[in-house]
Amino acid sequence: MWGILIALLSGALMSVQGVFNTEVTKHTGIWVSSGWVQLTAFAVCLAMWLITGRQQIGGLWQVRPWYMLTGGILGAFITFTVIKSVGSLGPARSALLIVVSQIIVAYCIEVFGLFGMEKAGFEWKKLIGAAVAIAGIVIFRY
Repeated sequence: MWGILIALLSGALMSVQGVFNTEVTKHTGIWVSSGWVQLTAFAVCLAMWLITGRQQIGGLWQVRPWYMLTGGILGAFITFTVIKSVGSLGPARSALLIVVSQIIVAYCIEVFGLFGMEKAGFEWKKLIGAAVAIAGIVIFRY
């Protein structure tokens, strides 16, 4: 149950963040806004690390494969693409497309066992679920 609530909160926060970042971009620029997002995220992470226990930073150098450490780079491009999509499509349409894209890519990661994830078998009902989500976008659009 907690996982569901946290996922719902995550989606809500992403939608609000997209709107906030788009507004900041109007007054600064896309890379200033994206940089501010990453800088403030770092500050929060640093504060929480100091408060919650100070796990070993050296463990980062033990991460294999090394490309798993590129999440922050992906985060910068996620911020950029969310700002651009909210600015051109609005919060609701961009959120719909982002979520459907997440579903499709996450399912491919599971089915093909990409990035070290355990391989899951293909299920038609999941593919149909993704198709229903895409149909929902079409209905929402028109």
